Amino acid sequence: MKSAEYMPFPPATLLNPTPVVLVSCADREDPERRDMVTAAWAGTVNSEPPVVSVSLRPERYSHGLIAASGEFVVNLVDEKMCRAVDFCGVRSGRDLDKAAETGLRYRKAEGLEIAPAVDGVPVSLSCRVRQRIPLGSHDLFLGDVIAVSVRKDLVDEQGTLRLERARLIAYSHGLYQKLGDVMGFFGWSVAREEVFRKRMARYRVPPKRTGKG
Repeated sequence: MKSAEYMPFPPATLLNPTPVVLVSCADREDPERRDMVTAAWAGTVNSEPPVVSVSLRPERYSHGLIAASGEFVVNLVDEKMCRAVDFCGVRSGRDLDKAAETGLRYRKAEGLEIAPAVDGVPVSLSCRVRQRIPLGSHDLFLGDVIAVSVRKDLVDEQGTLRLERARLIAYSHGLYQKLGDVMGFFGWSVAREEVFRKRMARYRVPPKRTGKG
């Protein structure tokens, strides 16, 4: 195989793709004043206990709401919500009601008193702020996941979460993109052939291995 050629770029946040999420929150003193902001800088940072992160600029309206209330919800979004998700990222909740403008709705978040979840999303993670870390242009909020809500149509007859059915979107270098075909599952590279074929059959794609193995 011919060696690839590379060229230098300035240091930058080119870790791509990243998840697209709607982070919903509310005013501590007036919980009816709610907001949702689009974030691509979100991630998993710990599994036991479950902890996720969201990075927001301090000037964002939602930043102040989360800092004061200590609560936020990370809402996974699907492709049919893409336009509304983009709108929530470029307009400020100080100026308008994003729910009214986009047609999205709020609902009570499991386990939280102040922050709402977004109705209709595939999955919502209810979080309490564990720590806020100023980093420069952004503050990193670490959130303990205290409850999770999953849309019922994404759970099969055996009680297994089938998140591949959710048609989630990702963000890559300024572009929203659909998640693509199922190529394998965790550990598929070392799975026995019969296990590989059985597992892949559930995704309705040809159970064919690619790459070395």
